[in-house]
Formats: sequence, structure tokens, C-alpha cells
Amino acid sequence: MIIYKDIITGDELFTEVYKITEVCDGMLYEVQGKLTSRSEDVDGSLIGANASAEGGDEGSEASTVSGVDIVLNSKLQETSAYNKKAYQLYIKSYMKAVKAKLEEQKSSRVQAFMAGAPAAVKMILANLDKYQFFTGESMNCDGAIGLLDYREDGVTPYMVFFKDGIEIEKYVSWLLYGVAGRVDKLHSAAGIFRLAI
Repeated sequence: MIIYKDIITGDELFTEVYKITEVCDGMLYEVQGKLTSRSEDVDGSLIGANASAEGGDEGSEASTVSGVDIVLNSKLQETSAYNKKAYQLYIKSYMKAVKAKLEEQKSSRVQAFMAGAPAAVKMILANLDKYQFFTGESMNCDGAIGLLDYREDGVTPYMVFFKDGIEIEKYVSWLLYGVAGRVDKLHSAAGIFRLAI
């Protein structure tokens, strides 16, 4: 599985399960989600609980949470709306931090980022009043702020993130088999590890 993380905070922002499109000359990721409702109930029997035969499960109430799947799955946190002036202050600081990270990790991207970022910011500012604003789970506003909007149909949500402000990590599940002469001597080991791309 590929996970897209904020290069400033390390927070998970989204994964490969969504339709991801590069927009604004490859400066932004546009991630399409969907509205969803899900139960947050925990099946007590899965963790060793034993409901009494008499009382059953009287004390618990079903709880359901609804929202955009990208937000719910990555535990993004809504933050207050930005006006134009506040967003310009934020984006100036954010661009400086992303540039510094790029200089450390991907120096070949610095020039393209600095050349393309103004057009992306201009597009965002033109639509600023349409967006809801989300930070990563850590709620660190120095990192990426995802912008949530809806398509023309009014029900299909999508989020916008600066591509260069994201690092990609690939989590690989593997199964290793070793055969020593006979099938009955099959040894296996399974594990999960991460590869930064």
C-alpha cells in the first residue's frame, strides 16, 4: 500500500485507494473521495467481553460517524477557515518549509516547485471561499493543510494538497518461503516493512 504523508509533520494525509490526479501543471494532487457513514461500535466479544445472558448489551448505544472517507480514514482534523490574508501568511511560511525540505531531500525539484507554486496558489486563492481546511492528525498547522471541496454535483468530495509537500511511503507485505529438500520442511515467515520512495 502506498501512503502519502506530510513531509513537514509526518502525518498520513491519504493513501493510494483513492483516485489521485495531478492538477495545475503537476503542482497539486487532487484526491477524490466519497461521503460515507460507518459504525464506531466495538464488538466486545472480539476483545474478550462476555455480555451476560440476562442483560445482554443494554448499556451500549450504536454510534455512527459520517463524513468524507479521506478525512475519516486518515484522521484529518478540520481547522478554522482562512481568509485571503491569513492563507497568504500561512502559504508563504509553508512554501519556505517545503523548499527547505526539497533542498535536503530532492534538490532537483526546487526550481520546478518555486516556478510552479505561484500559479497553484493563485488558483487556490481564487476558490478560497469554497474550501474547508484540514490538518493532519497531529493538528500541526505548520504542515500541509488539505483543502476540501465538492464537484459540480455537490456530493462528490475531493481534496487538494501540494504535491511537493508530500512524501510517498510504500508498505510491502511479503511472505517468504524456504524449501529444504522436502515439502514437509517448508518454513515461512511473514512481515510488513516500509520503503520510502
